[in-house]
Amino acid sequence: MVKHNNEVPNQHFHKKWASSSRGPLKVITWFDQPAKKQIRRQKRAAKAAAVAPRPVARLRPVVHCPTQKHCAKVRLGRGFSLAELKAAKIPVPLAKTIGISVDSRRTNKSAESLAANVARLTEYKAKLVLFPKKGTKAKKGDTADAAARAAATQCADKVIMAPAKAAAAPVEFVAVTEEMNNFKAYYALREDRNEKKLAGLREKAKKAAAEGKK
Repeated sequence: MVKHNNEVPNQHFHKKWASSSRGPLKVITWFDQPAKKQIRRQKRAAKAAAVAPRPVARLRPVVHCPTQKHCAKVRLGRGFSLAELKAAKIPVPLAKTIGISVDSRRTNKSAESLAANVARLTEYKAKLVLFPKKGTKAKKGDTADAAARAAATQCADKVIMAPAKAAAAPVEFVAVTEEMNNFKAYYALREDRNEKKLAGLREKAKKAAAEGKK
């Protein structure tokens, strides 16, 4: 029997530990996490070797987050718009073969975002090394310099050309003056509110007083 102000015992010892127990609920263990981690690493290495010398990831545009609350932040988008690829002089079929993600549904809402992503494409295009599809003879569009092709390495970064984080705005410190100490913010706001609220009535009263004097 429970004495004093103690909690009523409510322990639950009817866990369904095995598949032979009643009900679908089972206790799941995670003892294979180290092995799964190693398997994922091996799969990433095999995928990188399969696509070599192509980059492991695709180049993605830098876009602004939606809504007024988050629009100041930037993140990576799904793909470059058709207008951005056209401005960078990269055909859409070619972009899909050289590691550039394309989103045909996306549109540009401002000239700034268009210019930023075009500059991103231009920089990527300048760093790109294109190998011939067959043999070693370079054709139109391929990198002609054989030494540059030999020195090229595969980009294994998860994010290609990751956007730089914006630096925090510097904090400016000023000395507190006597005028700041004597300033009454509440009374100033109240006065401004009354001024705005009674502007029409006061203007009407001035006109009435001016007409009465005439």
